[in-house]
Amino acid sequence: MRSLPSGGDCPVVTQSGRQVNEMMKKKILIMGAAGRDFHNFNLYFRDNEDYEVVAFTATQIPGIDDKMYPAVLAGKLYPDGIPIKSEDDLVDLVAEHDVDICVLAYSDLEYGIVMRKSAIVNATGADFMLMGHKNTMLKSDKPVIAICASRTGCGKSQTTRYIVELLRDMGKKCVAIRHPMPYGDLAKQTVQRFATYDDLDKHECTIEEREEYEPHIDRDSIVYAGVDYEQILREAEKEADVILWDGGNNDMSFIKADLYITVVDPHRPGDEISYYPGEVNVLMSDVVIINKIDTAYPDDIEEVRQNIRDINPDAIIIDAASPLSVDDPNAIMDKVVLVVEDGPTVTHGGMGFGAGYVAATKFGAGEIVDPHPYAVGSIVDTFEKYDHLDDILPAMGYGDEQIKDLEDTINATPCDVVVTGTPIDISRVVKVNKPIFRVRYDLQVIGKPDLRSVVEDLLKE
Repeated sequence: MRSLPSGGDCPVVTQSGRQVNEMMKKKILIMGAAGRDFHNFNLYFRDNEDYEVVAFTATQIPGIDDKMYPAVLAGKLYPDGIPIKSEDDLVDLVAEHDVDICVLAYSDLEYGIVMRKSAIVNATGADFMLMGHKNTMLKSDKPVIAICASRTGCGKSQTTRYIVELLRDMGKKCVAIRHPMPYGDLAKQTVQRFATYDDLDKHECTIEEREEYEPHIDRDSIVYAGVDYEQILREAEKEADVILWDGGNNDMSFIKADLYITVVDPHRPGDEISYYPGEVNVLMSDVVIINKIDTAYPDDIEEVRQNIRDINPDAIIIDAASPLSVDDPNAIMDKVVLVVEDGPTVTHGGMGFGAGYVAATKFGAGEIVDPHPYAVGSIVDTFEKYDHLDDILPAMGYGDEQIKDLEDTINATPCDVVVTGTPIDISRVVKVNKPIFRVRYDLQVIGKPDLRSVVEDLLKE
């Protein structure tokens, strides 16, 4: 008879009665950016005794590392919580903890970058994992429409607003659930509900968060977000006829959808088949919307259309535009203009311009001033990191210090007016010494098929 193992090798009996040797647990490191990483942990790893998550790493978003994923969210297996470190420390962390598997859990990455990260991980001896939707999608007892994108800045937000209005016209109460942006106190952000501007202040929202929540509030819509999406979904279901997944950063939906819509951008032809997980969204889609066809080159539009047909021939393809407007176009004509753009679109979204620059040009700006010489503090660091940016200022504001740097940069830049391409009234968060003109843009569906008939068919089913 074989003798029992001794000391630290004693088997552990789980609640299910299954024996697991403590020494056989796989050690996991989750590479993230304060969103998909936490979600994958919560759904798959949190109470899974086959694994030990030794750390998260963080990138893309300033100031989200050197924290702890709190014990109140981490569950019974992690009474001290889980450290969040910079991805710059990845190799050292793998060695320190003898990590078995690194799980990549963030998005908007070109395929070459994904494989470079895989090469770095594999060179340490660890395995590299990308998780699919089977183990990471929640199921709802309400109809679900998911709106995702192939890249950050494709026009997903205005598509979401368009669907909200459609559902309202059909007499349906729609509640949106937004892709996570938990950049503050994670324990306080477990479940967040936004219905008024006071809610934005209550939850100490960053500029990026406001850019996504304010348009819903402006339309008297409710939007949920936070960290624990199982809890978030169950709360949203209590007050919704239809759940609308408002995706972000070209990530996959966290909720299994009855109608999966992906927005693509002909200003970046080819990205819909060369970015992770944007191509996953296109492959999974029932509907693909080619947005911005009013400002894109015809050859680029056709390239995107053909790419969609090649990889997902069953998808319904819908053409759309996002026409721009400002309250007083004459105030821009012949003026020296500072353009402030939506931060994520022009930073990790990779765009060299956004709606603000297009509007300033369209409405006859005399000069678009370069803000680089007047940048302050963290804005200088942003320009160094994203060196493709020229005559635009990204609306960075992930904390009070960065918001103040943005405010000081705007005030120091010599110009007549500021044109903002962010989806919010930026004057609510920065106090500037010159007039601000906000660019507005909404989805305009062109031709047939159209979104209304597709959504009506879903609800009939």
